[in-house]
Amino acid sequence: MTYQGDVSVRQALQLSLNVPAVRLLDALGPTKLMARLRRAEVTPRLPTAEAPGLAIALGGVGLSLKDLVQLYAGLASREKPVRLGDGIRDLPGAIDSPPLFEPVAAWNVADVLSAVLPPLGSPKSGIAYKTGTSYGYRDAWSVGYDGRYVIGVWIGRPDNAAIPGISGYATAAPVLFEAFAKSGIAGTPLPPAPRGAARIAQAELPVSQRRFSIQANGLISASAREKPPQIVYPPEGAHVELGIAPDGTALPLILKLQAGRAPFRWLANGKPLAEPTRRRTSDWTPEGSGYSTLTVIDAAGRAASVGIFIRSP
Repeated sequence: MTYQGDVSVRQALQLSLNVPAVRLLDALGPTKLMARLRRAEVTPRLPTAEAPGLAIALGGVGLSLKDLVQLYAGLASREKPVRLGDGIRDLPGAIDSPPLFEPVAAWNVADVLSAVLPPLGSPKSGIAYKTGTSYGYRDAWSVGYDGRYVIGVWIGRPDNAAIPGISGYATAAPVLFEAFAKSGIAGTPLPPAPRGAARIAQAELPVSQRRFSIQANGLISASAREKPPQIVYPPEGAHVELGIAPDGTALPLILKLQAGRAPFRWLANGKPLAEPTRRRTSDWTPEGSGYSTLTVIDAAGRAASVGIFIRSP
């Protein structure tokens, strides 16, 4: 066991780190997580008369393999939760309940899990997957999905005895990948990113969103010292001569800002340039030469402006 230091949310999920999972559940509350599980018609089993605690973030709750696969099917669908059914007592189908996650959140989870390296000896298959190992090495599991199918694998002993060396990644995940490969069903790519989804480098995030912290007013620590947006290029009073593309047209002017809280809205002479963006670099193609005013407005309503003179080719 080693200390990882600061890690991103992406790394925490891919590496199955315990502390980030517990801290997040502590902020949300175990009861909310249990309610979300029940939305998918999954009933976690707890000791009699016991309230859910933070241990459920690390598997301290009873779930069957069918429960896990049904939850992952709801995550993969991006729409309503899914009932697997057994074909005898109940039939598979959609559950009349709100989605487990918003589409952007579901895509983010799939984007993170699909980037996990395959187990040793298994080829890349384009699936998003997660693994788990129980306390005491009593069992191991792995669940994965592509754009259409979900497969779950559990490995353990019927008497619940320990199996030294067992792990979700080394023991269950290879079986999962083999199951996808030998299913005889053509793989389906994961759905593309929905509207509003984006990969953003940490350096492009405002300071208040770079570190997770439990606060009384929310999940993300908001520093009172957060600075308003500042346009760093072009600077105030600059005379800018636009470059020329190979086809003879003017190249766009690159706009850069720092500080502020995303998303940002850019305006040129009072007219919005495009949809709000979380990036700190944008571009603008002026309509001609002359004096222009550029303005950026951040998510908190704070604004910054510069006046520049444009020389078009």
